[in-house]
Amino acid sequence: MSLVLWCSVMSLLVFSVPLLPVVVVMTALYHSPLLALCRQVYSAVLKLSHRKVCVSSTHAYVFSNCTHGQAQSVLLTFDLYSSTHASFNIGPQKGEFLDEIVKREAPRRVLELGTHCGYASVRILRLLPPSGKLLTVERDPLTADRGEEIILVAGFKNQQVLTCSSAEAISSLPSHTGNDRLDLVLMDHDPELYLQDLLALQRGNLLSTSCVVLINRALTPGARDLLEYVTARPQSFSVGRHLDGLMEILVHTAV
Repeated sequence: MSLVLWCSVMSLLVFSVPLLPVVVVMTALYHSPLLALCRQVYSAVLKLSHRKVCVSSTHAYVFSNCTHGQAQSVLLTFDLYSSTHASFNIGPQKGEFLDEIVKREAPRRVLELGTHCGYASVRILRLLPPSGKLLTVERDPLTADRGEEIILVAGFKNQQVLTCSSAEAISSLPSHTGNDRLDLVLMDHDPELYLQDLLALQRGNLLSTSCVVLINRALTPGARDLLEYVTARPQSFSVGRHLDGLMEILVHTAV
């Protein structure tokens, strides 16, 4: 089988089978000479399938079936849809893990990279303290628009959706947060960008001294560079709990 044909088959698999087995296969191929090309193909089709799965299907179902103004109804409708359809939402199990961290940290400033259809945004917003604010970033304009609509349907207004790349959002953060640093960061965008975005947050001195960084899909090859960086600096970071690829990274000092 030619390389082009092999990668084409892998691309088709992303659309035709559940995502998790594909991730497992790609992880197993980490040391393969084909890795670099396959990661590029996988990333490209993942972005295409993201738009197809999340925007066209999930948003329409949630918007039409939830009780507007009730965050819990929005989340339950998301979960009901995800139980029978492909979805990029973190889901109820990871969602409860996220809930525990938000309750424990009571963050005042939260940055979410990867809005998707607003599921994690709603989970965070319903648990923020009165002075809390969420900045959520989504590069794709259609997805950002649909995600913001779901957040508003859930009844929240203490958030801002930035339609730009993660790098552009991070560079503009001081204009949105002033002198406040981030207490919680959720990375659920492209794992290939996790490390460079963490480094940008460090350079900008944007993380509080007790910030928690949550990364989703931590077991995929793209997140490996960030994990190596963090584990090599125990004086500044430690890896906390993790659940099904959602991993907690604790910041010990202003890094």
